[in-house]
Amino acid sequence: MKILVLNCGSSSIKYKLFDMTTKEVIAQGGIEKIGLKG
Repeated sequence: MKILVLNCGSSSIKYKLFDMTTKEVIAQGGIEKIGLKG
């Protein structure tokens, strides 16, 4: 089983994808400064 965890802030999105059979993080990442000028 795989579980995707999302953390959505006011100007960022972060994620982790877990494989629960092996208890490992398969992928992780994020985007920051969403909607900010500059």
